[in-house]
Formats: sequence, C-alpha cells, structure tokens
Amino acid sequence: MDSDQQNPPGPPKQAVFHKVAANLYRLASSAGYYALVKRGGKQFRRSLQTADRKLAERRLADLKAQVGSLTITEDAKLGFKDVALRWLESIKHTLRPATIVQREIRINNLTPHFRGVAIRNITPRQCEVWATARGPEVAAQTFAHELELLNAVLRYSQAHGLILTNPAASLKRPKIVQAKIVVPSREQFQNLVAAIRLSEGRKDSQTKSKTGADLVEFLAYSGARLGEARQARWRDVDFGKHAITIQGTKSETSRRVIPMTNALRAFLEKLCAGEQPKPDDQIIPILSAKKCLHNACRRLGYPHFTHHDFRHFFATTCIESGVDIPTISRWLGHSDGGALAMRVYGHLRQEHSFAMIKRVDFGTAPVRATGAQSALQ
Repeated sequence: MDSDQQNPPGPPKQAVFHKVAANLYRLASSAGYYALVKRGGKQFRRSLQTADRKLAERRLADLKAQVGSLTITEDAKLGFKDVALRWLESIKHTLRPATIVQREIRINNLTPHFRGVAIRNITPRQCEVWATARGPEVAAQTFAHELELLNAVLRYSQAHGLILTNPAASLKRPKIVQAKIVVPSREQFQNLVAAIRLSEGRKDSQTKSKTGADLVEFLAYSGARLGEARQARWRDVDFGKHAITIQGTKSETSRRVIPMTNALRAFLEKLCAGEQPKPDDQIIPILSAKKCLHNACRRLGYPHFTHHDFRHFFATTCIESGVDIPTISRWLGHSDGGALAMRVYGHLRQEHSFAMIKRVDFGTAPVRATGAQSALQ
C-alpha cells in the first residue's frame, strides 16, 4: 500500500483509497478515514469512523498504541482451547472442584466452533455464527454461561496481548426467565415423609428409608442445601443457644449460624436421643434420598420433588409465616442481601400478601359497587 491509490484495507474491493499519511487512508467515495497498521506479520485494518482529519489522526494514534501493546510471541498462534485451558488454570485457585468441572465442560462445548483458528484470528463474524448456531440448541441459561466463558477467555487473551479487541464483545446475553418453582404443600410434605418411612422391604431397605426421611426433614426444617446437609455434624448443633451452624459449601460466605426452627429442634432432639451420637458424627448419615423420594412421589401421585424443593419449602414456609426476604436470604446462605431470594420467591410473597388481605376485617358491611365504580372496574 505504498502508492496513492490502493486496494481497500477493509471495504469492498471496488472502492478507491488515497494514502494521506503513514498508516492512514481516505476512502474516495465517502471521504472517511481508514487505518492499516502492521505488527508481527499481521495486518490490522480499521475504519476510524470519521471524515475529520484531526480526529482520524488521534484515533490512528490510539490504534497504533493498542497494536504496539500486543505480545509478539508464538502464543498468539494458539487455538481457542489452549488459551481457554491456560485461562482456567490461572483462576483454579479461586474455584470449587465442581465449578472447575463446569468450566471444562463449557470449554469443550465451545471448542468445535473455533477449531483450527488461532486465537488472534477469531473474528466478530465467527462469534456471531457460533451464537446463531448454538443459541437455538440449548437453554438460555446454558447459552449465557457459555457466552460468559467465551468473553472471559477473550478478555484474558486481550489482557495478555494476544488479541487487540474482544471479537465477542457485541454479542448479547439472552434474557433468563426464572422458572416457576413447584413446592410441596404442608400436607404433601407430611405425606411424603410418612410414605418414605413406611418400608415393607428388607431390614437394610427400612434403614435407608428412615435415613432418607430424616434427610428430607432436615432439608425442610433447616433450608440447607444437599451438600450442606451431608457436611452437618452434631458438633454444629447448639441446643443451648437454639442455633445450628451450617457449613456452607457453595462459597466462603455461605457458612452461617442460624436459629433453629422449633420443628428442626424437636427433630434433632428426637434424633439425638435415639442415636446417642458423638460430636463428629454426621447428623444425616446418607448421601441422597433420591430413590426413596422418587418412589414415594410415584406412590402418592405427586410431582417428582427433588432435594432442593425442600429448601424451597423452607423458604416459602418462612414467607407464609411473615419473615422478611433479607432475613430468609441470610438463613439460606445467600451473599447478595436478598436479590436472589427476591427473584426466586418474590412472587410467593405477593401471593401470600393477597391471601392475607382477605383476613383483614374492619367489621363493616360489604359495599355494593355503584354504577361509577362498576365503570371503573
């Protein structure tokens, strides 16, 4: 591109460009300015989005500074998966093992779409093609997680001088619609516990049924996650202070000391009296109640409730008892001050509010709607 008239650095081939300065070109048809900067054997072509010479020169200087910050190494030739695994390795110390596995799965899902392309050569168009193809294949939440990881890897590449800009930056995150939760009623909960405890099988089957029912009750009365219930030890129970320590497993902030509900205290006292446990013994010596819970739901004709549904049962029971959302959020081990709980349970609070207003009685006779009132309705 040394002559005054050159092939275009970006726009269609029939366009005519005039070189006006080093790395700076002007499109004859629109008078717009374009930049062409070379570094490490790669050309960077950009529209400077202006027809003003002074502004174009400033934007060219910014672009040259960006290009100058690139790391000219063989790393820029690495493929997406290689860079993604390097990124993951750099943050592993901050992640739980289960989270690391999730990130690895997302990397594997993304890799086929960018196979054979060096990280520095991934274009916005390739990212758009991935989004167009992948979006309809998976749930919105799955797509959002993969997009988040793609952006994280590309930002990592940008920070380490492997790419100039993030080619996926313009991709939009889909709106996630919160699925409506299905929570067992109090009657369903009691029937389920009774059905799980009722086992007519072998002795070992009866033992599993008992501990399965114990697990369901513990989840329902404490609001603990399944992983937290597995970690619970008798040393965590303080009958004197009417409290229990939940050893959080989801994050550092999820460890919490919560007051025991009366139901939880009565349940634990009964369990303790029958077992005579040691401080380091598990409160619930079973990993899962999935099978016995599934069988009980099937026999009773109920929806197939999961362990987590009893955490929801705890939260909704608290709401129906008048406990405010921020307090429930702390009991559940959320670290966002109630934002997540409001999204998940906010509609239940409103439903409960409308149910409660029906109980308010001022002792006055019902008023018939007048013609004007009827019109307003």
